[in-house]
Amino acid sequence: MVVTAAKPGKDVVAVLLRRRFERLLAAVEAAAMEVYGERLGTLAVFGSVGRGTPRPDSDVDLLLISRDLPTGRLARVAEFERVEERVANVVKELAGEGITTSLAPVIKTPEEVNCGSLLFLDMVDDARILYDREGFFSRFLKRLRAKLHELGAERKQYGG
Repeated sequence: MVVTAAKPGKDVVAVLLRRRFERLLAAVEAAAMEVYGERLGTLAVFGSVGRGTPRPDSDVDLLLISRDLPTGRLARVAEFERVEERVANVVKELAGEGITTSLAPVIKTPEEVNCGSLLFLDMVDDARILYDREGFFSRFLKRLRAKLHELGAERKQYGG
């Protein structure tokens, strides 16, 4: 008699995939705290990883809010590369498990967040805050939710 293992169901695969991404998120949080130190205000994940519905090829959409950032997008990305370097081993391990991911950061100052962005509309429901010094971004999202409710805004899903 030959005994074979059953293929894991979709739910089991989804849980295992989320666990792999959680390992990466923990490493990203630690690396961001190391690189940005006391300047780090918020680290949040959004998109499919934030919703808990990642695929093996999902990127990791991050919002990083920090004080005293360099001027210009390229300088900010260059500083964030130090975070990527610190988590490169985890990304490589995930690639060995068939998960081809990369980090996709949005890097802003608190002042820039307070100016608003259409991007934050998606974060109202889907962002998961990993770190939030003094609750800055939590309060921001709470105010945005209240304003959207006051305006009678509704979220509509189209397509897949």
